[in-house]
Amino acid sequence: MNDASGRRKNVYPIGKKNPNLPFHPAVRAGDFIFVSGQVAKDADGNMISGTIEEETRGTIEAIRRILAEEGATLSDVVRVTTYLGDARDFGRYNRVFGEHFKDAVLARTTVEARAVINTKIEMDAIAYKPRG
Repeated sequence: MNDASGRRKNVYPIGKKNPNLPFHPAVRAGDFIFVSGQVAKDADGNMISGTIEEETRGTIEAIRRILAEEGATLSDVVRVTTYLGDARDFGRYNRVFGEHFKDAVLARTTVEARAVINTKIEMDAIAYKPRG
């Protein structure tokens, strides 16, 4: 259902949109928050370059900051897709992932993706956080 302006009801963007990209950092659709692919960035938007462990932590932190804008936390995440630049990093990435999602009830897919450029990892997420 659309409102008078043509926008879908109960669907709205989250976060500051990069004017050079045709999508938002996240979108809320009803009780779900869809976080676009994130890479390791600090709170000021500067890229974090380092080991797979450092970049994994930075990427998860970027997701956490976006979720916080809607009052959600990592414990609200129900789905994660991870793109690794090198599948040999899986074990070290998986250990860091487990530190942040140790009690999580979520589904996850991890794939190697050569399209990951200038970073070792990219992650997107879906969180379930009913309003009010």
